[in-house]
Amino acid sequence: MFSKLSYKRQRSVIIVAFLIVPLTLLGTFSFLPVANMFWYSLTEWNGFSDKEFIGLENYRTVFTDPEYFRVFTVSLYYFFGTFLQMGLALYFATILSFKVRMKNFFKGVIFFPYLLNGVAIGFMFLLFFQPEGGLDTILGLVGLGDFTTHWLGNPDVINISLAGTSVWRYMGFNFIIFLGAISSIPNDVYEASEIDGANRWHQFRYIILPSIKIIVSLNLILAISGALSAFEIPYIMTGGSNGSATFVIQTVDTAFKYGKIGLASAMAVILLFIVIIVTAVQRKFFSEDD
Repeated sequence: MFSKLSYKRQRSVIIVAFLIVPLTLLGTFSFLPVANMFWYSLTEWNGFSDKEFIGLENYRTVFTDPEYFRVFTVSLYYFFGTFLQMGLALYFATILSFKVRMKNFFKGVIFFPYLLNGVAIGFMFLLFFQPEGGLDTILGLVGLGDFTTHWLGNPDVINISLAGTSVWRYMGFNFIIFLGAISSIPNDVYEASEIDGANRWHQFRYIILPSIKIIVSLNLILAISGALSAFEIPYIMTGGSNGSATFVIQTVDTAFKYGKIGLASAMAVILLFIVIIVTAVQRKFFSEDD
């Protein structure tokens, strides 16, 4: 009896000892900054002077001041681009999961943009979208030269151009996850469906899609969260000019360019809650039990 209690106590001590360091790091670099962010969001602070408690005034400013609220509309371009990105990734993953000539080559072509550095992609597409650049040249060659415009200078199309760039870059990530999930489906299932007269569409609808439902939900939440926090591509290519400032760019500028730490913290808290809400909705409609 004594030895059994001693073993349990020793086991508990070992577990606690191994957890002390990671929990300390997690609390120091994750939970504590989040708690401070909540506190800063209730104050007026420039990062140097004393903090002045102002309650929910920063949140009211974000939702009522057009300068800050309009960035939500910019996020919609990336939000809708997410569904295009997911659709294309799932389409190509499904096709390349079957027997297709040179499918390894096409897999590499689709996944390669995700391996590139974001800064390099930003400069590549700066040249691609500039007047008389790559896109204008292609449109001219196919007889669509009348549709050329200032792709990064026209406020009506700048966010479409930037969202398209993000789709091109990140589609490979969704593609490779979808491809791995689809490849895990046993070939016997496909063979049995072909005996029953199923075509490719039937196999996709009744075999592939139900089998990778959890992976679709995972990709969806990652893609939507990424769309809401878009920063790298628009910041490198435009710096947020011409109405292309995303929520994160506006938050960074508010904090470090204008010295409004409290207001920027409120914006960060809002983004955090948006991601939590999206996650909750995703879990509601894509629960594993269903």
